[in-house]
Amino acid sequence: MEKSVALNEWQSLQKRMVINRVHALIHGAALAALFHYRITSITKSLPQLVIFAAELILSFQWLLSQGAKWNPVSRTACPDRLPADDKLPSVDVFVCTTDPVKEPSLGVMNTVISAMALDYPSHKLHVYLSDDGGSPVTFRAVKEAWGFAKVWIPFCRKYTVNNRCPQAYFMTEQTGDHRFLHEKAHIQKTYEDFKISLAKIAASTDSRVRDHQPIIEKAAYDKI
Repeated sequence: MEKSVALNEWQSLQKRMVINRVHALIHGAALAALFHYRITSITKSLPQLVIFAAELILSFQWLLSQGAKWNPVSRTACPDRLPADDKLPSVDVFVCTTDPVKEPSLGVMNTVISAMALDYPSHKLHVYLSDDGGSPVTFRAVKEAWGFAKVWIPFCRKYTVNNRCPQAYFMTEQTGDHRFLHEKAHIQKTYEDFKISLAKIAASTDSRVRDHQPIIEKAAYDKI
């Protein structure tokens, strides 16, 4: 049996651990003194009871946060230890939505496109969009997203783009040679057209939810 290799390394942060523990002990002692005072001097007046209840809740929340601080560690990812593509497991990504008004299609489609563009063997990556509301807006929007993904995913692969979310990527300044900047400008123009098409769909399509038979469409993007 082949021994599995850890995909990350970690080390304990000793200096931070000492500081955190000293702070936790001092804070805990102060809380103990506060509760002793409250219990021995509390009256049945409503304001004092409310304040005491609030202090109990906040102290409990503080206590829950101490687990990670009691023994802090630093982790380093080791992507070079990943197995070969043929040994990687298949991954299913589910994106769920229900209302294109409360959940605008642009944000949902950015999530779908980001998942499709993940740096993972495409034949082992499956992305599903589940629209619980069955809105025609979402149905038409995902077709537009598929069209944009045809140019976005090859661009990400060609230039090893780390930020695979189009909306976030185009909000940051990028440097590179003339060819890269020219191609990036073309992709950005395509993305702006994609945004306009989603806005037109939202404005012209009835977004009301209706009961109907499920609509299932499959798009193979492993050849993009």
